[in-house]
Amino acid sequence: MIDEKKKMTAQDSSVGADDGQSISKNSDISITTSKEEINDEVVNPQESLEEMYRKIQRMSDPAYLHTVTLDELMDNVFEVKSAVIENLLYTGAYILAGAPKIGKSFLVAQIAHHVSTGQDLWGYKVHQGTVLYLALEDDESRLQRRMFRMFGVEGTSSLHFATNAKMIGSGLDEQLEKFIREHSDTKLIIVDTLQKVREVVNDSYSYSSDYEVIGKLKQFADRYGICVLIVHHTRKQPAGNSFEMISGTTGLLGCADGALLMQKEKRTNSKATLEVVGRDQPDQRLYLSKDQESLVWVLDHAENELWKQPPDPVLEAVAKIVSVDNREWEGSPTELAQAIQTDMAVNRLTKHLNVNASRLLEEHQMRYENKTKHAGRRIRLTYMMVEAPAFEVIE
Repeated sequence: MIDEKKKMTAQDSSVGADDGQSISKNSDISITTSKEEINDEVVNPQESLEEMYRKIQRMSDPAYLHTVTLDELMDNVFEVKSAVIENLLYTGAYILAGAPKIGKSFLVAQIAHHVSTGQDLWGYKVHQGTVLYLALEDDESRLQRRMFRMFGVEGTSSLHFATNAKMIGSGLDEQLEKFIREHSDTKLIIVDTLQKVREVVNDSYSYSSDYEVIGKLKQFADRYGICVLIVHHTRKQPAGNSFEMISGTTGLLGCADGALLMQKEKRTNSKATLEVVGRDQPDQRLYLSKDQESLVWVLDHAENELWKQPPDPVLEAVAKIVSVDNREWEGSPTELAQAIQTDMAVNRLTKHLNVNASRLLEEHQMRYENKTKHAGRRIRLTYMMVEAPAFEVIE
């Protein structure tokens, strides 16, 4: 057994079925035995206890180094990063950086509104949820005028604002935890700006202190499975790499899961570029223009085409097992192979599904679980109901 870890990825790395393996409609199932049948093997409690005892002995050695084999990696289902805005924001810590007065606050207000209402942003799919916007450089009067100009009088009870908050390490964690307990569907917390929640020790910051402050926000985001978007400034002097313009050391970007860099050629220009980078998500450059009436940022075009995963016949066959009328299925890996009528070896089938569990959820609204019980490995498929986002007019 290996420790469960959250795999930090926005997109699945495995695409398609295994080479040469396709869905077969032939009812004569050819399933490899021996090693593959370990998926259905009945667990011996005594052997499990003995293996656990040996593992404890190994771990007690001061020189113990935890390792996993490639087979062990493939035998596990890891919780992956879920999208808040697909191909833009995922769970974790993100930095949005730009020069002062460039339009960052309008951009994050737009992001907050779209996530809280579930409306797609620039053609990117948005997953609706509660949003907390720490607008720490504004007051409620300015926020009211800004949101009215951008979106009119229609409001939503899923978007919350705060103009005062405590510092990181001095009460902010407790404030955010209390908010999440009261709003369990929270998907996004915006901190505008980093300097407002960071204690000033001296005039300059080290790599370690920069890494630590983002690390605390990242740990919080990972703990609760949300996205924390941190607004920050860029430095004035030019840099070789555009992301090196982010004020502070490279420790800020080094710890973050992703970053969005907003730039203008001229401050008075109504056009801007937004460069997007992140762990396990495509790099992008978006060209934006500001609507002069509403001050909403509009996407003109993107520099690169987003790559789409090709259809996976294995996942599509598995997805047909459950539906709105038949919401749950449970059985052994062998029974699953028989149910979808595949000639793929059982061991390869389960590993393929382990890697693509998040894709089953995102594309087919199916939760995939693969657990070892006394009776052997059991797979559970659950159809997840998708509810339309609720809108509310605040009068």
